[in-house]
Amino acid sequence: LKLCNKLAVDFNSVTHIYHEKQYLQRCALHALNNLFQAEIFTKKQLDDICLRLSPSYLLNPHRSAFGLGNYDINVIETALQGVGCVALWFDKRKDVRSIDLANIVGLIINVPVNSKIFNFSLPFATRRHWFSIRKINGKFYNLDSKLTSAQCIGSDEEMLQYIFQILTNKGVQMFIIVRKEIVNGSPT
Repeated sequence: LKLCNKLAVDFNSVTHIYHEKQYLQRCALHALNNLFQAEIFTKKQLDDICLRLSPSYLLNPHRSAFGLGNYDINVIETALQGVGCVALWFDKRKDVRSIDLANIVGLIINVPVNSKIFNFSLPFATRRHWFSIRKINGKFYNLDSKLTSAQCIGSDEEMLQYIFQILTNKGVQMFIIVRKEIVNGSPT
């Protein structure tokens, strides 16, 4: 299945930006679907990937218990491979301008999120949140499912400044999503 090739090509004449909103802990699912601008993946598909990676249904290390979501990078990478794409980890010590924006499908970013109870932060209960960024109609968009709608970041240069700022935060991880064929001539 070369879905990644098909979906990575024609985003210059989009009339409606697809934007799934946060539900439970399914941000990885939303990040994938928002990246590809369609409901490409379902909760069941990601749960099936978890079971293939580790057969334990209840205590699966690749997601939270009780089917809430909270999928890890292994699930995202396996899902991407199934549609002809690869996630390349970006080394934050590198200059963001080293990314070949012309050859990427988009970005998936993982950020720490403090857990709170009654507006009090729980220092030992940090969770993680996934979101995607991609170029649509010549401009980059933050497609974070926690936003009420997609947020326009702007031009290539504005997007590079945006991710530079994000990457200065402690614990942030960024993955560059590319078609499998691009990997040999790595865009990072």
